[in-house]
This record gives sequence, C-alpha cells and structure tokens, in this order.
Amino acid sequence: MNLAQTLASLVPADTGWTVTIPASWMQGRTAYGGLSSALAHHAARLAVPDAPPLRSAQVAFVGPLAGEVTISCDLLRRGRNTAFVETKIRSDEGLGFIGTFIFMSKRESRIDYEGVHRPDVAPPPAEGSTRSGPPEFFTSQMEYPEKRLELGMNTPRLASWHRFAERDGLDAMTELLCIGDGLPPSAMGLMDIAGPISSMNWQVNMLTDAPETDNGWWLLESVTHHAHHGASSQYMTVWNSRLEPVMAAMQSVALFV
Repeated sequence: MNLAQTLASLVPADTGWTVTIPASWMQGRTAYGGLSSALAHHAARLAVPDAPPLRSAQVAFVGPLAGEVTISCDLLRRGRNTAFVETKIRSDEGLGFIGTFIFMSKRESRIDYEGVHRPDVAPPPAEGSTRSGPPEFFTSQMEYPEKRLELGMNTPRLASWHRFAERDGLDAMTELLCIGDGLPPSAMGLMDIAGPISSMNWQVNMLTDAPETDNGWWLLESVTHHAHHGASSQYMTVWNSRLEPVMAAMQSVALFV
C-alpha cells in the first residue's frame, strides 16, 4: 500500500482516526518515522482544514507503532497567522508518537537571507537505474540510485537521491515530510559492525510553503556532528531536483552499538 492509499485509509473514530500500518512501511518492530510523521501531519490538516501551510514540526518517537493505531489531534492555539496543532498516535502498546505542528502564513519581512550550502552532487539518476528495499521494509516504497549504507566507511555524512515509487495523489508537504527521514541515521556511517539504532526525536523546519521537484526526486543529507555515550546528534537537509533547499532538520538518535 503506497503513501496516498495509506493516508486515504484513515477511518474517523470517537477520538480522531484509526489506521492500520501496512507491513511495507515498517522498520523492524515499528513504523518508519517518516510515515508516522506524515500520518500525524495529514490528521492535523484534517482537524484544522483551513490552517496555513506547515512551517515547523517537533516530534518525538516515543515507542513502537504497528498494526492498528489511533491518531488524535488537539488545536493548541489559533492566531491570525499561525496554528499550533498537537497530534498523538497510540497503538495497543500505548503512546508511540507525539508531535506539535506549526502552520504559518507568509508575512512581509525586511529580512531575506539564505545560508544553506549547495552540495556538489551528480544529478538525479536516470530512469531504470534505481533500486528499492525489500518488501517487508519501508524502503520498498522508495527508489534510490545505489546501496544506501556501507559499513566501515568511517564517514559521518550520508547523502543520496530518493523518491517514492508511487507518487500520484500526494500532497507535496506530506510527501516531503514522509521522505525527509528516509536515510539511515548518519552515525551508522561510522559503524564497522551492524547494530541497532533508534531515532528519538525530529525537529523540522520547512523552507518553503510549496515544495516541488522534478520527477519526484529529493536529495537527502544527514550529517552527524556529535556521537557519545550511546546517542548521536545529526543535522539533516533536503533539496529538490534543482538543488534548492526545501527542508532543514535536526535529530537525536539512540545508539546500541
């Protein structure tokens, strides 16, 4: 089941909506964090349909999410330019996700500045030259040009073009939020043996209110700037096919190796 079909399968319930996490969106025993974030954002849009575009999100991956889950939303504040919406996702095991989504309209400003670097990378891959992950893993939903991770490379930076194999009917902001967490945590580039990891939170800032790209391609980058005592901190950036920055983020990751 692709992303558009999964979003469309939300069923209204007394406390919000219910939805079943498809097996093809899992990463081990929990749903892929990008999917959880996209479901939460989609529900927030349903709860406040006249909210302006998403500007920022703060999410915590509290626990595993699998099977049927319940999504609830609470409008925390509505101002002239902004709306703050809190979204929670629960499974039979309890709370698994909590996020605050900040929707904001454009306003006039004397400040206009961009300091995001432009990476020197090859263009998006040609049609027919991509690969995808196994059917039981969320990367089965994506296409990318080469293996996403090689152990023993001793690099704190991972970067690769990614796109969804099926993209029709997607809201661009939800698509970007879902695919933006698609890389492995960059601390894995420092590993020489495989070991479990778990993203704990995600701070996202959208750099445009109308993300767009050509042929579905987004360039994802993740850079670890600190890793110690079983936790790492990483910066994340997403560019469109024209290498225009569209999203900046930061994430804390638990390391069990």
